[in-house]
Amino acid sequence: MPKGYDSSETSVHFMGYHFVWCPKYSRKVLTPKIEKRLKELINKKAKELDCKVIALEVMSDHVHLFIQGKPIMTPNFIIGQIKGYTSHCLREEFPELRTRLPTLWSRSYFVSTHGHVSDSLIKKYIAEQKGM
Repeated sequence: MPKGYDSSETSVHFMGYHFVWCPKYSRKVLTPKIEKRLKELINKKAKELDCKVIALEVMSDHVHLFIQGKPIMTPNFIIGQIKGYTSHCLREEFPELRTRLPTLWSRSYFVSTHGHVSDSLIKKYIAEQKGM
């Protein structure tokens, strides 16, 4: 199996997603203490979902997550699970989040898919299939 890919009984895959999301109203509430706990919670939830966190950065007003999922999981499911779980836990542990915001996370998010090969390589591979 190629390096970095995952497999199941019926497929070999790399489902990489780059997510970016922010707290409600883009408030700068992700302090260093909250950041540390948020990273722990994201890693825990990813493990429960059988996903792999490839990269994770937390800024005071947004989060970047690059995660590898399974083909049976939609990106919406993955981010919904992570945002829901982290919001619940963080708002319980840090009361200041409950007093400053009606909910921790904004409903919106950015997602982009990523793989191990470039767009041009895929186009070239498909174009060359007729010649075989």
